[in-house]
Amino acid sequence: MAKQFRGSHSVTVTPFTPDGGAIDVPALKRFLDWQLACGVPGVIILGTTGEFLTVTDEERRHYVEETVKHVAGRMQVMVGTMNAHTPNAVRYSKEAQEMGADGLMIAPPYYYTPTEDEIFTYYKAISEAVTLPIMLYNNPVTTNVDMKPALIAKMTRAFENVRYIKEASMNVGRVYDIVELTDGVMNVFAGERIVESYRLGAVGYVNPYGNYIPRASSRIWDFLVAGRLDDARAIQALINEMDHIIAAGHPTYGHQCYSKALAAAAGYPVGDVRAPLTTFAELGKEGLARREKLLAIMGKLDALMDRLDAKAA
Repeated sequence: MAKQFRGSHSVTVTPFTPDGGAIDVPALKRFLDWQLACGVPGVIILGTTGEFLTVTDEERRHYVEETVKHVAGRMQVMVGTMNAHTPNAVRYSKEAQEMGADGLMIAPPYYYTPTEDEIFTYYKAISEAVTLPIMLYNNPVTTNVDMKPALIAKMTRAFENVRYIKEASMNVGRVYDIVELTDGVMNVFAGERIVESYRLGAVGYVNPYGNYIPRASSRIWDFLVAGRLDDARAIQALINEMDHIIAAGHPTYGHQCYSKALAAAAGYPVGDVRAPLTTFAELGKEGLARREKLLAIMGKLDALMDRLDAKAA
């Protein structure tokens, strides 16, 4: 029986040693244990938030192996295996499968702005090389390619293991369009607008906030499924406040820098970002001021979650 992915999966940062020179395996294990303790159903490693472009092939193999081994089936592990060169994406995907990953998240080739035929051929090569479920990753901001619902439907029909998509085009109506055009075969994961995406047919959420508020950002999907929409909206309102603070200071890649700073503040240090991204230290006083605002909202979220859990008891 094919694996099924549901709920809010944390798309995680990559823990680096303090000097940035290597994957910090002890920090990784502590971080994964935190995700498990918070009831996170799965993690997605080596996505955009995971700085996949700064990780060597050797580090990639080591990171996937250590993650899968430590999790040991206690939650699902998906691996980002995208690359601008199709043979590399195929190789990364096969390696992830051999090391025991549960699924793959794959963006289209970046930089080249490929045609729809080129995108189709890219995913065809990967799909034919592995049997793992594949989550397409539609993020026009970072790839400069917007995979339209008709193309998604075409690939859903053509490739048996293409059954998931992270839809991050900033057009929440796409969720409904994809579900309709694929007769419900394609499982849509929200990339933003969590509550609205759920109401339009999404089955899960690819969640960068799980790096520092895993309890709230994973439970929000549980509340949605349980019909507690007002409680989910209350969580989303505070998450939106955090997002606006991060975006105002570092609009494109702030999630890596602030995610690591906030994970450390929560008691789970994971190092800092690699060049060319701006480190938290380089943000100076602005970064410290924004972190304080974000920590205050994290405190509000903790208090809110205590109240919501007490209400359900």
